Parts: sequence; C-alpha cells; structure tokens
Amino acid sequence: MAAPEIYNIAQSPITSHAFNANRTQLAVSLNTNEAQILTHTGNDWTPIETLSEHDKIITSIDWAPNSNRIVTASQDRNAYVWQQAPDPLTGRTVWKPTLVLLRINRAATFVRWSPLEDKFAVASGARAIAVCSFDPDNNWWVAKQLKKPIRSTVLSVDWHPNNVLLAAGSADMKARVFSAYIKDVDKRPPPSVWGEKLPFNTVCGEYSSPSGGWVHSVGFSPSGDVLAFTSHDSTISVVYPGGPTVYTIRSNSLPYITLTWTAEDAIIAAGHDCQPVLLSGGPSGWQVVGSLDDTTAPKSSVGPRGMSGGASPVGRLNSAAFNTFRNADSRGLGSSPGGGAPLATDTELFTVHQNTITTIRPYEGAPGAVTRVSTSGVDGKLVIWNVNSVSGLGPKLKALRVG
Repeated sequence: MAAPEIYNIAQSPITSHAFNANRTQLAVSLNTNEAQILTHTGNDWTPIETLSEHDKIITSIDWAPNSNRIVTASQDRNAYVWQQAPDPLTGRTVWKPTLVLLRINRAATFVRWSPLEDKFAVASGARAIAVCSFDPDNNWWVAKQLKKPIRSTVLSVDWHPNNVLLAAGSADMKARVFSAYIKDVDKRPPPSVWGEKLPFNTVCGEYSSPSGGWVHSVGFSPSGDVLAFTSHDSTISVVYPGGPTVYTIRSNSLPYITLTWTAEDAIIAAGHDCQPVLLSGGPSGWQVVGSLDDTTAPKSSVGPRGMSGGASPVGRLNSAAFNTFRNADSRGLGSSPGGGAPLATDTELFTVHQNTITTIRPYEGAPGAVTRVSTSGVDGKLVIWNVNSVSGLGPKLKALRVG
C-alpha cells in the first residue's frame, strides 16, 4: 500500500484545518485564538501569515475554493470572513476580516461554506445554527437562525449539493436535515428525496443515535440523496430517506468523530481510534472494508518532518534520551514509577496518528471521485492518505457489525 504523506505541523493539537483550491496553502487552528496560514515549500509547511481577531480558541475553519475566502468560528461567539486585500500602508496583500453578526450567546463550534459560497452555516452551543449571508448595504454578514427542535449543542453541519438543505448533528443525540432557504439569496431548489416545499427551518428528516450518543459528524453523499452520521456510541449510521432505511454499523473500537464521503458508495471515518477507516455499501447494506493505516508496526520511525516512506529515521535527534524528553513534552509521557525505563515504547501506537483525529477532509479528486483525503489531530500531525490504500482490519475493527 502507498505510504501516506505525514507532516508534523505543531507540538500542539490541530483543532481544524482547511486547504485552498490548489492545495498550496493551508489554514490551521492550533488550539489557540489565532489561525495560521501555511504554504507548502518542499516537504514542509511554512507559516506565512497569522489571522488574529478572535479572543478565544478557534473551533473551526473553512476555506472557499472559488471565492478564496476563509471563515473562522470561535468560542468567543464570533465568526469572521477573511479576504485578501492590499494593505493601504505597505501595499502588500494581506488577509482582512469582515464581521459576522451571529447573534448567539454560546460558543460557535463548527462552520462550513455552502457549495455556491454565497452563505455559510455556523453551529453553536446556543442550540441554534446561524445561516449567514452577505449584506452589501452594511458590508457585513447577517444571520438567520435555525432553532427548533434543537435541544442541545450543535456539533457539526454539512451542506446538501443543492445549496439549500443543511444537515446537523448535535449533543441531543439527533441528526437532522433542515431547509436553510433564504429568500433573495437562493433559487427555489428542485424536488428531492428530502421534500418539495422547503421554507426556512423546515425539518426534512430527524434521526436518532442508535444507543443514545452525541452525533459528532454528519455528511451528505455526493448526490445528496443519502445521509451518514457518526455517534459517540461507536456507531456510523447511513440513512436512505426514500425508504426510509437506516443502516447502522456498530464497532467495539473507540468512537468516530469525523467523516467524509469519497464516492456515492464509500465513506471514510476517523476519530478516537486514531486511524481512518473505509466503509463501502449501497441501498442493500454497508460494510467496513479496512483501514487506510498500516497498523502492523509502530510508527516511531517517522522523522519529525516531511513524508513517511519507510526510510531510515532522522539520526541527529533520535536518541533514547531525546525521545523520552520529547514524549514527555508533547504527549505527557514519563518514566515508570521508581525511575525505571521510559514508558514511550509501551504507549507508542501502531497508527500514524498518535492521538485523536479531529478533522478529515477531501484532498484530491472531484466530488464523488475523491482519490486522497487529509486528516489532522490532537497529535499535531497532518496526514494525506491515498483512498485506495486499504489494509486489513485490526482486531478491534474486526468486531464491526451492521445492525
């Protein structure tokens, strides 16, 4: 199987990441109130600019590929849209923020641009989703809120390809599909399996977590006719609303908290198990194909930067003493009681990611034909995976079953 590209972006968690259209630049939140813009130079990512406007941790980032605008959402209850413009003093092109009037009284948790990039949705802890569109008269972004029947924090959202329907997963153990139709912004969408008349805040579907877990992530299939969501009860559910039919894939491993569709019949999910897993299926059923990660050997041979290809490790900083210090600093790993041998070997995972994967996104290929995906996680790594490189199932994943 082809080796993934592995980049050690930081020694701190990556809360969220997003690429520009040609994948030469990357926006990341390193669990702070600032977003970093990095550029791809050789086998590394180099910071070139910092977006500083938020007061608290940035929880989510999205980069619109066509309009080249970045939107950030934060625990400070604000969102900003960033556009490149010339600096009046230096003439240099810089990122300028535009205020978004969210009107929420709790943290913003997740944000995504719509397919046409004329609006975006911000999930929040205020039991509401702010659907934002631009007001040219006042030069700011204004929000209409989806509220009923949400009963708890909204953890994720995803747009339907028609630019009107919006899926949301929340901590009230529900995945829902709403109409986010805004008059004078959207054209009336054609009828679909989700309904025909779609005024704002129409609930087109509501689905419960199988065993009462938070719904961490939701995603429409490339056609928009199927919905998938992951729950904290270690399940992935695939919904066909025409039936309606719901397939539930149960796992004995740790919960998945993020997912993406790579084709109409393929989903990649990742989370606390630290490895991306490929699922395949259709209207007749779903099954787990395998992991994109080779979990047969520890990944300590990966150098501190650049790509992994099974090459020899970097020698200058590969001593046992340095590894012990680095593990204590970055992952809180120390020595055994009584001053014994370091515990690094005992806690080295056989996965590329050494901690929870927080975000998975399409990296290469058209919608419905994605060939590579990118993941980032609490270990500060960014990894680019080949979708077709699937290894066998680990012992925990072998216990997956469809209910």
